[in-house]
This record gives sequence, structure tokens and C-alpha cells, in this order.
Amino acid sequence: MMLKLFTDTSFLTEQYRSKLFPLLFELVFKENESLMQCYKIVDDIKSAHIVVLPIDYSTFYSTSRKAFTELNTIARAHHKTIWTFTAGDYGFTTHIPNMYTFRSGGFDSKLNNKTFILPAFINDPYNSFLKQGFSPLKKQTKPSIGFVGHAKSGILKYLKEYMNFLKFKFERTFKNKLADKQSFYPSSVKRAKYLREIAQNKNLNTQFVLRNKYRAGLNSKLTQTETSKVFYENIYENAYTFCLRGVGNFSVRFYETLAVGRIPVVINTDCRFPLDHKVDWFKHCLIIDKNSKKPVSQHILEFHNSLTDNQFEAMQVSNRNMWLNTLNKEAFFLEIYELFKSELK
Repeated sequence: MMLKLFTDTSFLTEQYRSKLFPLLFELVFKENESLMQCYKIVDDIKSAHIVVLPIDYSTFYSTSRKAFTELNTIARAHHKTIWTFTAGDYGFTTHIPNMYTFRSGGFDSKLNNKTFILPAFINDPYNSFLKQGFSPLKKQTKPSIGFVGHAKSGILKYLKEYMNFLKFKFERTFKNKLADKQSFYPSSVKRAKYLREIAQNKNLNTQFVLRNKYRAGLNSKLTQTETSKVFYENIYENAYTFCLRGVGNFSVRFYETLAVGRIPVVINTDCRFPLDHKVDWFKHCLIIDKNSKKPVSQHILEFHNSLTDNQFEAMQVSNRNMWLNTLNKEAFFLEIYELFKSELK
């Protein structure tokens, strides 16, 4: 049976393509056959199981307050479950009854049990940037850890990031920007500090390429392709990749590492991971509490030494398979379908 979705179809247009609820994008623009066997958009709310806000919550609210209010009102009048998508680095916590929120990140201790974390939906790197097929790396005595990305220390960088934070705070306070409040977190400075400590440990093989700006400040399609190739080759060549949150409390690199079939080293800054009701994330990556007094390098060595050769390779295979079968867009929303099948009764 199909899960029937009701939404404001006037927003399912090219104009709002980049803002669409990801599932609606797959149904409307991609016409994803697997998902269309499980979900159907209907024009009668009485027959619908779920009401879906068509575009990003903040955009919907600010673009057409009337349409936003009408859809929420009719959903409540018919006692329907509501799904909303909140985009951006910060995301926005809603308090509308019977609403489930899909978002990229947020702080686990502050999110309710009706909040689902969306994986970063990326293309398969083996189809785009890696010519070789997937195969797990053999375990070496010295673990190898890689990183390519934005990481820079120094007072000027710290001040620049703080100014960007103040800009966000001003917009949230005085321009009514719908985004959750959060404390200042100088992510690139933090990354540089962690990576410096890891690089100093001679029992680790490190392969770090540190950028002063996101994507090295390169904007052309050709240069972005080149930097992406370097990025993914670094993940492929190293068993472990260091993953720390950015402006928002999530890491896209985390999902990119899983897609390649390698092992993320995650600094847990009160993160919530996707489908945590089903996935035991400690079986797929090294998760280090941000308050740990032990050096990150020591965590890596202890974790690496705790794995047998077979376990080490099996984890890489498991990570690749999990991305293929659970974390890409199609697979993720098939998992969500399984969770909400009770609505069909």
C-alpha cells in the first residue's frame, strides 16, 4: 500500500525546485520509481495519510504566510500528521502539534523524538570522482587518517568567524530569521587545533590538506571538480577521515566518508545521527565525545588496535553497504516509509 501525501501543489514548480521537501523533489522532478511505489501525492486531504509542507519551513513561512497558515489549519482540522523540512546550517525547531521535522543537524539534547536527521544526499563518489571500484583497505600497524578541507588557526580567522556569527545573530534577532539559537563555534579554528594534535603523533600516518577557505575559495565548475577529486581520493587512500561539524552541528564529510567505504572519526558535539533507532553508529565509526580529556590521536590508536584484521575490513564494507542501502535519498525515504506504514491502517 502507498502512503498518501497531501501538499500545496502550487509550490511544486521550477521556481521552488531547490527548496522542495527532498521526498517531494524525488516524486515530482525525478519521478523515482521505487519511491513512487510507496508514496503518492493526492489532491484530497481526506484520503491523505500525511500532510507535507512543500518547501523549506522558513521559506514557506516568509514567502506566503497565507498558504502556510491554510495548510497547517486544514491539517489540524482533519487530524493529520504533518511533515516539514527545515533547511540550512542551523535549522529551525517547530512546536506545532503532530508535526515531524526533517533537518540536517541540530543538538540531540534539544531535539524531540519527532525530529529526523537527514543525511547529506550526495552522488556516489565512485560514479563521479573515483575511477577505481570499492575495496576495503588492509589493516596496517600504523593507522592512516586523512583530511582535506577548511581548517585554519589564528586570531584573524577566529575574528572573521565571530563576525559571521554576529551577522547571523543580528538577522535572527532583528530580521526574524527562522533559525535555532546556538552558541558561537569557530569550526575551522577547532579543526586546525585537532588536526595539529593528531599530526604530532608519530604512531599515525596522516595525510592532511588544509584549505584557508571552503573548497579552497575556487568557484568555477572545473576547479571544483578538481578539488572534489583530490578530496575523495584522500578519503579513499586513508582508512580514517577526521570529521568535525561546520557552522551547523553536522558534518557532510561524515556521509562522504561512509559513501567511499571508509571509517569516520567523529567529534561528538551533541550530534544526532540519522535513523539512530535502527543504526548502531558505534559499529560504523569512531565517535569521540567533545569533552574527552584523552587526545584524539590516542582514541584513534586504541580504536584501531581493538580491531582484528577482519573486523577492520568488515567495517569498511559495512559502511559502504549502509550508504548504498540506507543513507542515499531513495534508501532513506524507503526507511521512513517503513516507519510510517502504521499510518496506512
